[in-house]
Amino acid sequence: MSEKMKTVLSCIQPTGHMHFGNYFGAVKNWVNLQAQYKCIYGVVDYHAMTMPYNPKKLRENTWELIYNLIAVGLKPENLFIQSLVPEHTELGWIFNNYAGFGRVENMTQFKDKSIQSKAGNDGFISVGLFDYPVLQAADILIYKADFVPVGDDQKQHLELTREIAQRFNNQVGKEYFVLPETLFTETPKIKSTADPTRKMSKSAGEKHYINVFSDEARITKQIRSAVTDTGDTAEGQMSEGVKNLFELLKAAGNDSALTEMKVAYETGTLKYSELKDVVGETLVGLSQSFIAKKAEITADKREVKYQIKQSSETIRKIAQETLKEVKDLCGLSNVKF
Repeated sequence: MSEKMKTVLSCIQPTGHMHFGNYFGAVKNWVNLQAQYKCIYGVVDYHAMTMPYNPKKLRENTWELIYNLIAVGLKPENLFIQSLVPEHTELGWIFNNYAGFGRVENMTQFKDKSIQSKAGNDGFISVGLFDYPVLQAADILIYKADFVPVGDDQKQHLELTREIAQRFNNQVGKEYFVLPETLFTETPKIKSTADPTRKMSKSAGEKHYINVFSDEARITKQIRSAVTDTGDTAEGQMSEGVKNLFELLKAAGNDSALTEMKVAYETGTLKYSELKDVVGETLVGLSQSFIAKKAEITADKREVKYQIKQSSETIRKIAQETLKEVKDLCGLSNVKF
């Protein structure tokens, strides 16, 4: 008998364009994991409500992200939309009773985002922003995920998830929830080409991220204007800007160009203009293949929406079974009429 395939769970917020930092840092890895694990990937629109947002834009961004994820290689049957699986929020409420207030209050991302929210929203900080790590624990545990691929900024959230699972298990006297583990894979840390001391991010402004589905001219312009030397690099050390361009080349899988450019760097013959041209051409080639796939997918958006609603319903059955068992273990009424 073959060993049961392990489950990987990961989610992403629908906050706009997918940039190369997102793609190389997470989504490319998700695509590859599909060959080895049972993968469940969620577009978590409830989480996107925790900061100021536009309702119409939220719905548009949710479906745009779905199209983008399929275009870069995620299988539709592995995708769900969080708001189509209401069991997440019910389990999230139950987990509120297994999460320590002080522990949640000290989450780094809450502190960072509350400052951002307070600055731009008349001092308003939502309870949802405070509580979203508990809902995130529900996102993971409701599918009894074995592994969660996370970056450094999410390690604290996985630790909280494990604590909630363990406290629940102790309370009900049964090792019900598997304690999910971090899935360590090679995840490039792509930096802003405009400021290579900070990560590529939409929140920093348009010049700090490169849209995966951008046109050739824009990608080429952004790479050609990439910062290389900042003037404060120690002698003999590669500058952060040049290092970032090499990282982009490596992440995009252009190994032959990577080897050639590294040899030129080590022998002192590298011209930054040539490195930028190669990186630009590589990213454009990758982008154009994704754009073509997306055009094929979005030729019939109704069919894609039907597929995702069906996959969400199928995935929801797992969530429903978990919630039923949890309510039984918690002593909650669970009568079927």
